[in-house]
Amino acid sequence: MVRSAFLFIFFLSVAFVAGAQTDSVPQRADTQRSVQPVPRRRLPPRRIPPRPSVRPDSSAVTRDSALATDSLLRDSTRLVIDTNFVPAPLVVAQRFDSILVSRHPFFQFRNPVRRMESVRVRTGGKEYLFYSVAGLLLFFALLRNVFGRYLQDLFRLFFRSSLKQRQAKEQLMEAYLPSLLLNLLFVLSGALFLNLMLRQFKLGLNYSFWLLLLYCAAGLTLVYFVKFLTLKLCGWIFRVGEATDTYTFIVFTTNKVLGIALLPFILLLAFTSGTVYQVAFSLSLLLVGALFVYRYFLSYTSVQRQVRLGFFHFVLYLCAFEILPLLLINKLLFHFLG
Repeated sequence: MVRSAFLFIFFLSVAFVAGAQTDSVPQRADTQRSVQPVPRRRLPPRRIPPRPSVRPDSSAVTRDSALATDSLLRDSTRLVIDTNFVPAPLVVAQRFDSILVSRHPFFQFRNPVRRMESVRVRTGGKEYLFYSVAGLLLFFALLRNVFGRYLQDLFRLFFRSSLKQRQAKEQLMEAYLPSLLLNLLFVLSGALFLNLMLRQFKLGLNYSFWLLLLYCAAGLTLVYFVKFLTLKLCGWIFRVGEATDTYTFIVFTTNKVLGIALLPFILLLAFTSGTVYQVAFSLSLLLVGALFVYRYFLSYTSVQRQVRLGFFHFVLYLCAFEILPLLLINKLLFHFLG
């Protein structure tokens, strides 16, 4: 037991002495050694190649040279230099927008397509047709809103064969203002329709649109004013004033209906072309012809009740006072406007 304790103390003292010796040796070595600073390796200065000079005969510039020479596109913190850069001919004047679009970092696309702005020359428009048709439709809309009852009576009595003489005259001829305004509507719509027809047949091209429209309106007004005076004079001479008044009423009532019925066809003829134009052109001529035939039929049936008039004499009247003046007017139009 004593021997074991003695051995334990011996080994413990040996271990303590050995540890003290190993710790003291490195400390003495550190106190004697001096710390020397490590010299920092200095990098050689970076050489920047000079900017490419402008040649007198330069005609193009490369993308790398444009990037290197443009001060607006450089980075503010560092300068990227391409070691494989070969100076190319530099153009004296270059578009700034092409450089900006092709090299700016905010633009991701490349090779933009540049389109030059061209001045568009107006060869011919339809502004005059637009304003004339719009004014005509506005005028009819005002008449429709103000004199709606008169228009209803006009269409109702025009297409009913039982009321054609005294009753129709008493109901419609008493309203002087709407009758006058609807006659004006017929003159305007008829003049515009005739103007479009003349343009279709290549007549009056040396006149302006507004001047030709004025001539057509003046011609219609003159024709029906002379016809009105002639009928009144014939009625007074032959003492058939009631019959001539009835015929005059039927003529001007047909004109009012025709002036309203031509409005959609004028709109189609003014702003369409091709098949739609041909169909509208044919239907408008059929409408005008049908209304004139219907007017002659009403005139014959109405006047025959008051005056003994044979069919041969009525046809003779149509040829002398209706068809022959139209043929003369047609010949004059071809002579002066052709």
